[in-house]
Parts: sequence; C-alpha cells; structure tokens
Amino acid sequence: MDLYKKIFNAGVVGAGGGGFPTHIKAKSNVEYVIANGAECEPLLHKDYEIMVNHPSEIVEGMQMMMEQTKSNKGFFGIKGKNQNAISSIDEFLDEKIKMSVLGDYYPIGDEYELVYETTKRLIPPHGIPLDVGCLVNNVETFYNIKKATEDIPVTEKFLCVTGAVKKPFSAFIPLGTSFKELINFAGGSTEKEYAVFVSGLLMGKLNFDMNEVVTKTTAGLIVLHVDHYMVNRMERSVSDMKRIGKSACDQCSYCTEFCPRYLLGYDVQPHKVMRSLGFTKTGEAVWNQYADLCCSCGLCSLYSCPEDLYPKEACDEGKAELKNRGIKYEMTKDVKVHPIKDGRRVPIKQLMQKLNVLQYSKPTPFLKNFPTPYKVKIYLKQHAGSPAEAAVLKGESVSKGDLIGKIDEEKLGANIHSSINGKVEKVNSDFIEISS
Repeated sequence: MDLYKKIFNAGVVGAGGGGFPTHIKAKSNVEYVIANGAECEPLLHKDYEIMVNHPSEIVEGMQMMMEQTKSNKGFFGIKGKNQNAISSIDEFLDEKIKMSVLGDYYPIGDEYELVYETTKRLIPPHGIPLDVGCLVNNVETFYNIKKATEDIPVTEKFLCVTGAVKKPFSAFIPLGTSFKELINFAGGSTEKEYAVFVSGLLMGKLNFDMNEVVTKTTAGLIVLHVDHYMVNRMERSVSDMKRIGKSACDQCSYCTEFCPRYLLGYDVQPHKVMRSLGFTKTGEAVWNQYADLCCSCGLCSLYSCPEDLYPKEACDEGKAELKNRGIKYEMTKDVKVHPIKDGRRVPIKQLMQKLNVLQYSKPTPFLKNFPTPYKVKIYLKQHAGSPAEAAVLKGESVSKGDLIGKIDEEKLGANIHSSINGKVEKVNSDFIEISS
C-alpha cells in the first residue's frame, strides 16, 4: 500500500501543534525534507525525550517520507545544547540526511525560521515550506509515520507534564485522557491552587478546566500557581488588554525590532498595529495590515515590550479583522533578512527569566507505565480542516486502534481511532466518550 494511504488510514497529523493532516504533505514532491526537533517553547522537553528514546523510528519515518516525496536531501534540526538527542539521532542518519545544529533561541522551531536556518531559503509572504521545495514535520510526526507503516494508528500523544508538579515526566498518553489524570500521575501539583498552560507558555492556551483532555496536538502541560505572573497576565479580558494598550503604548517599536518575522524580512510591525487600538485618527483600516504576516509567537508581548502590553493580541485581532473583510496584505518589497537579525535573537534562558519560570526548568524523564484511563473523551476534530464523522454508535464495544471517526479522503481532515478498549458511552458531533 502507498505510504500516503497508510498515513491517511492511521490519522497522522502534525504533532508539533499545527495538526495539519500529514497525508496531504505526502502527496507533494520536494527537494528537502526537514525534521523539526527544535522545541523552542520554554520548559517543554517532549521532543527531546522522544528523540533520545525512539531515534530509529523517527529517522525511519523521515527516510520513508523522503522516498515518498522524491527528496534526495534532508535536514535534521536539533538544538546544540541537546547533545544526548544529537548522539541518539546521529547513529541512524544516512548520507542523505544532514544534522542541522541550532542555537538555543526562541522561536527557532518556527517553520519560517527553520527553513531559513537549514536551507537559507525564505518562504514567500503568506507561503508555506512547499513553496520553496521544503517539507517540514515535527519529530513525533515522523515517529507516527513509521508506526503507520506497521498499521498502528495514532491513539496516543507523546507529551510532558512540568512546572509546579512534584514529579515532572514525559510519556505516551492515550488520546482523550483528562488533564487531572496527568497531573495526578505527576504526583500532583506543588500548589494548592493552580492553572495550566496547554502546549506552551507563549503559543499555548491558559486553561483552568482539569477535565479537558489530551488531543493529537497537545505538546504538554505547564502547571503554575494561579497568582503567577503569566496566569495573571493571560487572564485579562481582551477589552482590558485594549484599554491598557491604548493608554500606555508609547510607540517605542521594540516589539517590531525584536519580531522574528520582521528580522527575517517580512513586513510585520506590531507597534503600528497597536495604533489600531484607537489613539490615531487613521484607525485600524491602515494599521492592521502590518499584522497579516505575524506568526503569533508572542515574543512581542511577553519579552520585547517594556510596558508589558499586548501587541501579539492586537495582531491576532488585526488578522481576524482583515480576514473578516476579505483583505490580504500584499508585500511590495522583496523579503530580505535584516542585517542585525543574529544580534537580536532571544536566548531561551533569558526568556524564561523574563517570564519568571526559571525555577521550573527541570528534566521531564520518559516513563513507560502510564496507566490506562477509566474513561476517555476523544474529540472528532483534533486537526486542521474538517472534523471527522462518528463511525460508532452508543453501546458498541471497541478496541484500541479501532476507527471511531472517519474523514472523507477528498476532504482536509484526519481519521480518529479509539485509544482504549471499552464501550462507547456517548456520541455527538463533537466527541466520543469511551469507558474501559
């Protein structure tokens, strides 16, 4: 069977957070295949742990994707500080795959950054890596590709639990497992009252519902006290963010000067987007266009701004407004890397100090014995595109790996499989609940 079909059947999607269906990428022909093992979100170590503990599967999955896409060369991106991961992976590389040693900067794992670091090619504005002959996948995605060739579908997510917990860890977790079970397995929180950042402090989401569950794109949980700086900051309403920005932004332009996309040569200027909040006469129609190429990495809000304002959130709103109006900003100048780009990189340790999380920078060792949950809640949309349609009925018995959510092969989406053996307790258009 063609690799494309195997990947489709197994429900493989981008495991780094984007959730783009991988079988779509497998249809393309490219010059370079790039493995993204950069993992630049502070405190998360799941990519590091899977590379150390499952290097052969990752490299085999990458080699299969290279053959499928007719690529003759690959790059494997890993930070130089992660020597154990480099040694593990390097043992299995062939002459077609070159190790690309990356600096410990944020956001070095962004696709635009990684493609430039490995190939020196610049993706066109609004473009994707395929536009410059590149295919980028997270290392866990390549692991899942290898498993798909063995007819093993995606029923687990490799992630880490860290922060204010007693025993940080990394493990393969059945899809649909609750956050409460993960935190309990980590020995519980060291804080009586806590909140969770899901999949990252900068590009993840703040969550207070411990009954929420693991999906195919969950990179990890970062547990923090409810009064932590990051929790207080991200808990503010959008109206408060706007009000504070309108009253305090002095147009210093630091948010722009440190913006990774701006430094790569794209016309992203968050300080101008801040003008759309209403303190200039020209208004949002003029200033929101400078948000359209923003990657929402959060560096402007959480590192660059000396006033602790919210330029990233202003850019998010600006992009949404442009989309609603059907406007797409077209750059008129060529993409050209800023001459001082390397001098404005942000070291991860410095970023963690700014976010007040250095005390949580601890290993998250790989554990193999995560217990099977009694109940799972499996969403039918865990990916980019259309949700899958339920393929089971209430009361049916299912086994781990059984197809429970099906997507039409012509649609953008992914199949969903049961993560445990059990009985279907609930079925609706959003999720399926199964008890063991």
